[in-house]
Amino acid sequence: MRFRSAGPSALLVEVDSLAQVRALHARIEQERARGWAPSLVDVIPAARTVLLDGVPDQPGLAAQMRSWSVAPLPPGAGRVIEVACHYDGPDLADVARQWGVAPGQVAAIHAALPHEVAFCGFAPGFPYIAGLGGGHEVARRDRPRAAVPAGSVALGDEYTGIYPRASPGGWQIIGRTDAVMWDSARDPAALLEPGDLVRFVDVTAR
Repeated sequence: MRFRSAGPSALLVEVDSLAQVRALHARIEQERARGWAPSLVDVIPAARTVLLDGVPDQPGLAAQMRSWSVAPLPPGAGRVIEVACHYDGPDLADVARQWGVAPGQVAAIHAALPHEVAFCGFAPGFPYIAGLGGGHEVARRDRPRAAVPAGSVALGDEYTGIYPRASPGGWQIIGRTDAVMWDSARDPAALLEPGDLVRFVDVTAR
């Protein structure tokens, strides 16, 4: 772990992999449940970092974390959330070309892959869902769209994302869902959170 100051009261922890992010995030939440670092306001995991906001004593907190033994998380440890998806997106053919399959095979391949929310960002409720490794990575569009409809299920690099609201975007759209990704009246507001396992269900023909 590498520690960097992120302003007067935030600490950025850098690690080498998404798996290490998952394990460190889980350890932090375990320690918080025991009363550790009560000043923490938020803990934000990303692809290779974890940001801790609300850290007035950055050297002291970093010293504590250096002494931790952070064990890898077992696979499949999160809650399972099903997301119904209509696989009728405008970029199915391009994804199929990148995967070397027929467009009609994209839905079955994508739904069969193991998906896990790595982190959230870009917009409130937008999940970066890992699972496209092992040859299923997808190049982003050469020209982003000015507007991507809310509920669009799209692929970019090693991630699947679901747009919580209409916004610009350069990912490859393969489908859409009616699931509400962000609802400020809901607790928690985000439907998907880091560590959740996502099971995409093909409802295209229904």
